[in-house]
Amino acid sequence: MNNNNNKEKLVVEVVGAHNLMPKDGEGSSSAFVEVEFENQRQRTHVKYRDLNPVWNQKLVFHVNDVTDLPYRTIEVNVFNEKRSNNSRNFLGKVRVSGSTIAKQGEEIPQLFTLDKRSLFSHVRGELSLKIYLSTREQIKEVVNANGNGGSNSNISSSKKNKKLQQQQGASVAVQQLQNVKENNVNHQNHHNTKPVEQEQGDIKPVVITTVPAPVSGAGGGTAGGGGGFGVYSNGSTEFSLKETNPHLGGGSLSKDKASSTYDLVEQMQYLYVKVVKAREISGYAGGEVVAEVKLGNYRGITKRAGLNNAEWDQVFAYSKDCIQSSVVEIFVKEREKDDFLGRVWFDLNEVPKRAPPDSQLAPQWYRMEDKKGERAKGGEVMAAIWWGTQADEAFAEAWHSKAANVHFDGLCSIKSKVYLSPKLWYLRFTVIEAQDVVLGEKGSSMMRYPELLAKVQVGNQVLRTRIAPASANRSLNNPYWNEDLIFVVAEPFEDYVLVSLEDRIAPNREEVVGRVLLPVATIERRLDDKPVASRWFNLDLHFNNPNESNAVVRFASRIHIRASLDGGYHVLDEATMYSSDVRPTEKQLWKPHIGVLEMGILGASNLMPMKIKEGKGGSVDAYCVAKYGQKWVRTRTVVDNLSPKWNEQYTWEVFDPCTVITIGVFDNSRIDKNASNGTRDSRIGKVRIRLSTLQSDKVYTHSYPLLMLHSSGVKKMGELHLAVRFSCANMLNVLHMYTMPLLPKMHYVQPLYVTQLDSLRYQAMNVVASRLNRAEPPLGREVVEYMLDHDSHMWSMRKSRANFFRLTNVLAWFVAMSRLIDAISNWHKPVFSTLFLTVFVVAVLVPELIIPSVLVSLAIAGIWRYRYRPRHPPHMDTRLSYAESVHPDELDEEFDSFPTSRSTEIVRMRYDRLRSVAGKIQTVVGDMARQGERVHALLSWRDPRATFLFVVCCFMAALVFYVVPFRWVVGVSGLYFLRPPRFRNKLPSSAVSFFKRLPSRADSML
Repeated sequence: MNNNNNKEKLVVEVVGAHNLMPKDGEGSSSAFVEVEFENQRQRTHVKYRDLNPVWNQKLVFHVNDVTDLPYRTIEVNVFNEKRSNNSRNFLGKVRVSGSTIAKQGEEIPQLFTLDKRSLFSHVRGELSLKIYLSTREQIKEVVNANGNGGSNSNISSSKKNKKLQQQQGASVAVQQLQNVKENNVNHQNHHNTKPVEQEQGDIKPVVITTVPAPVSGAGGGTAGGGGGFGVYSNGSTEFSLKETNPHLGGGSLSKDKASSTYDLVEQMQYLYVKVVKAREISGYAGGEVVAEVKLGNYRGITKRAGLNNAEWDQVFAYSKDCIQSSVVEIFVKEREKDDFLGRVWFDLNEVPKRAPPDSQLAPQWYRMEDKKGERAKGGEVMAAIWWGTQADEAFAEAWHSKAANVHFDGLCSIKSKVYLSPKLWYLRFTVIEAQDVVLGEKGSSMMRYPELLAKVQVGNQVLRTRIAPASANRSLNNPYWNEDLIFVVAEPFEDYVLVSLEDRIAPNREEVVGRVLLPVATIERRLDDKPVASRWFNLDLHFNNPNESNAVVRFASRIHIRASLDGGYHVLDEATMYSSDVRPTEKQLWKPHIGVLEMGILGASNLMPMKIKEGKGGSVDAYCVAKYGQKWVRTRTVVDNLSPKWNEQYTWEVFDPCTVITIGVFDNSRIDKNASNGTRDSRIGKVRIRLSTLQSDKVYTHSYPLLMLHSSGVKKMGELHLAVRFSCANMLNVLHMYTMPLLPKMHYVQPLYVTQLDSLRYQAMNVVASRLNRAEPPLGREVVEYMLDHDSHMWSMRKSRANFFRLTNVLAWFVAMSRLIDAISNWHKPVFSTLFLTVFVVAVLVPELIIPSVLVSLAIAGIWRYRYRPRHPPHMDTRLSYAESVHPDELDEEFDSFPTSRSTEIVRMRYDRLRSVAGKIQTVVGDMARQGERVHALLSWRDPRATFLFVVCCFMAALVFYVVPFRWVVGVSGLYFLRPPRFRNKLPSSAVSFFKRLPSRADSML
């Protein structure tokens, strides 16, 4: 008995379940869990009338052979108990592989999606389990039906003893629950789990923030109707990318997924009810009427309409997994009254199904019955009802049942939408000169030289020229600048260009001496670098006095301007390294698209709560935004769900494969009743996918970690499930794009400065953010800024370290090669030295083989590395970003505002740290400059003796190279370089000594 107790036992701790399917006919379930392992079966106690039960109960099993565990499976079934006839309903099952079993002390809660038992099972929800091996737990012994002593795992499952099984299981469950309460230890993993928070009264289910290690479900994954993600992890770390196996388009990944409208998402069934209008309503006292669609506990109400024009034309969508009734009812009521004027109902079993591309179901007139049940006086309502999926045209604008608790003003902010960025242009405004400038009253009364400059304003963008320099050939009243000022404008052109000629009479004080106003729409457009014609404009000298401005102008100052809208540039509104579009502005210069990018936004899992709702605890109202090119897409908002499922598919045309699509997840803060106009949506995380890393016509289904860097460190906010496919019709066109310039021609013919590009990118981002914020529903400025990486240029010690390590990794190959060559030349590895010497002699004797041999070697190396190619798209790397081991103070500095808001002592400490880092960089830059100056000193005669020696050596070398064949010079030099250590001297060579003796300009520095 002692030996048996010391053996390792399998412990399955059933933590809880979430969002179970109601099966008792009253909108709830009485759930219990039954676990079977190696012919042993145990069950938990029953949680009555609870769709989110929590058991926290341990079930202990004998293990015959621990080494055989990876080849065993654990069957977990969830049932609903029917007390009326001692039967049970199936709620879902999970099959867990024995290879995922942890050791005691290392166990963590794992969240499993419940699978179907058969094709016709109606299942939903998740089950949380802890599975591990232990030598401390004891198996409780009970008396079985035959009266013999044994474990509760040997209870028979026959129908005759089912009642006795339930009694025994309940008694054992009570004993185990008491044992758990006495010895419960919360093993919390900082990286993988959230602490379980239990409140008094109603116990909330455990929310797990990670997807478990490989889990094999029935049929290789979750069913399409149940909605879930079977996850196959390719790494053991929390921040790794995981491959998923969803049922796309209603089928498995193993099947051939032909291209169709919605083949990259899981099908979601909806009941659509369209209420068009009503007529012949009797017993009506006047006012406004509304239509109410009721399905179980869900009620959808139309907008208000008058009796004379009782038209609503609204669609209501009820998710199939939320349906709690077999009848849907439509009521016509007076506004703010409970009594209805007419009623009609439909049996869900008789509702037809519609599958696109079928035409929409035509609405029909239905006779309603009044409160007394009479159909003669109830009037008629025009309606249509059908079963459909998210591919239905009515899906985007429909009222959704899961948004039943959202107030009316917030409904518009939860719908899915597609936005288009405005068409951006670069406005090049060249201020050339001015003539006959009349100074103002303040400027002319002062004895001084006028300091004239031009200020140009377009919308919120303001640029100034330099102060016109004095010239002997021009008078002071005829300033000359000839400066290019570049702005970002968007179609339609509604702005004006305001040119002000100003005289600086004091520091930070200017006096306007003339103005001119030009509409942007009248400016000439150009597609290449040919300059447009310049024009003279009269300056308005009476802008402060409108009466004088209408008078006849006999004399006016003039300004010479050249303005053009440059359509040959691509207006950069995002970081160049993450650019999703590189086409020029003018559509005439676009080339045909080379492929199509399709993305299915399936859902997210284990999101971190972003807000606290009354009576619900932590919650999140998540939506997803994807940006590629000019097209922005926004999914609908899934209200109050930590594991939302969107299952929305979008398509983009691809013009360049070397581009990046950005997908961000946000928390909708505008659906709260108390939300103000200044409410900002919270960031949850972001994912980038570079199209050039994707194989053509292959579907990538992965779970991407959503990582956010906070002042306390990097945090995993959840996981985003995507299905991505990049398709191209002609591979030659794609390969041809790799030989083309990345940016349009104008960026190389008439390039912009780096400082200009940074400023213009910021202006473009402001224009895009202001335009998208005017859409309905608006796409907030905080969303646009986060998607476009507006703060990527800000200083960060963490980013500097990460970039330094990236550069170190790039140079590591050269360092390794130099060490290898040094080892070969010094004969530290005689075999390699002999081989290298042989190859060198062959190359000298047959030099025409050098270049072909090098190219063939590179080709063979590429072919050899094909087997080690990356199988998955890249994702956010915390190690590469230096986010895991960064110092907290460096993070606090990164999240500091600009200008700083920290105390003086902290700023002084950070400044000293920056000075120390900059000192090291200064030393390295000085050493590099010193070596370059020594090269210049070879011929500068700064050191006459050194230059004389160099000139003499050049003449001698020229004579030697003229007389001796080049291959022999190379051969002798190589043999001298590869000479054995016996013939070497440890002192530096004469050439190195001569170079280090050359002077540099460091002697002249203070």
